[in-house]
Amino acid sequence: MKYRNLPFGVQDVLPEECRILDEIKRRLARKFMLGGFEPVSPAALEYYDTYSQIRNAVPQEHLFKLTDTDGRLLVLRPDVTLAISRIAATKLGGASRLSYFADKWDLQSAGGISGREIYQAGVECLGEEGAFSDANTIAFAIECLNEAGLKGFIIDVGHVGFFKGVLEDCGLNEAESEKVRALINAKDGLNAERILRKAGASERTLNTVLALPTLFGGAEVFDRAESLTENACARRAIAHLRKVSDLLIRMGYEDKICFDLGTVRRLSYYSGIVFSGLVKELGAPVLSGGRYDHLADDFGGKIPAVGFAIGLKRLLIGLERQGNLPPEQPLDAVVCCEVGAEELAYRTYLALAAEGKRTRLRTDYAAADASEAAEVYLATKEGVKRV
Repeated sequence: MKYRNLPFGVQDVLPEECRILDEIKRRLARKFMLGGFEPVSPAALEYYDTYSQIRNAVPQEHLFKLTDTDGRLLVLRPDVTLAISRIAATKLGGASRLSYFADKWDLQSAGGISGREIYQAGVECLGEEGAFSDANTIAFAIECLNEAGLKGFIIDVGHVGFFKGVLEDCGLNEAESEKVRALINAKDGLNAERILRKAGASERTLNTVLALPTLFGGAEVFDRAESLTENACARRAIAHLRKVSDLLIRMGYEDKICFDLGTVRRLSYYSGIVFSGLVKELGAPVLSGGRYDHLADDFGGKIPAVGFAIGLKRLLIGLERQGNLPPEQPLDAVVCCEVGAEELAYRTYLALAAEGKRTRLRTDYAAADASEAAEVYLATKEGVKRV
């Protein structure tokens, strides 16, 4: 029957998957705590205007909308980082290190492994600037993926400043620049070139933009990128990436990073370095992050920030495909009982649980089965015995 179905793009989380997600969350929560991050939980419901009227507005076709009892339009949270930027600017007074486990809802992100209800874990380093802050955030992202058990991943690092700089001399407005960015990400060089030529872009600029998908690899990418442009903004971006690369190499992460100037993120959202966690078992990033120094501006704050989010569903799929899911924790003990011995059985269960043993109290009066757990107890009117 149709009324038993779920809306497209959402799903129930069943016991086995829930168990695995809980274990991943436990590992990450400990990592966040040891990294000095404080937990925060943004509200799931916000006013529509919070996300539609700001500079970094979320397109309304991406928003799940509903109406409050007073008629005002509400939305389910479409972006956790924007919500935390609002919290930092309006309630925390600026600098802070925050971590979270939270859903975001994206009406357009249907199909594949994304879904429309996306459960994330992440951190935000608010009030931090500079190459060391960026390198440390990337290093922490690597450590978090290691802690979760993911193998063979790589962190793909870029900088939106390079693309912004290359386009500076073209006379494009913000909307046109964003359109070119989307075309480049879609590998549609033909239409990107058409827009740039119409704007009067030089041949050198055209060649640089069209060369973006090839600017991928190790630190050798920097020399080639510099040879393609004289723009000061673009060159500052490359200089910054050199510093971050040097720091990450000295910190011991050379084999976990590569550089990619061809994948350009949303220009109004990101202000500097951007990075993604990639693994061959998935066709989409398991982790995404970057620097967003101006997100808090819309909420009355001037707070430089860098952070990342891990898609927990994607991480789970990656672990499953690698055959590296956290093992199930077996039962330590089972307590069964005969009719009339219920209270004794319950007290036995409490005592075992207090010892830290994972214990199941059976209430069906079935006979004890020694295969159920390492320890099996039977409560009778005469007492409790181990069987």
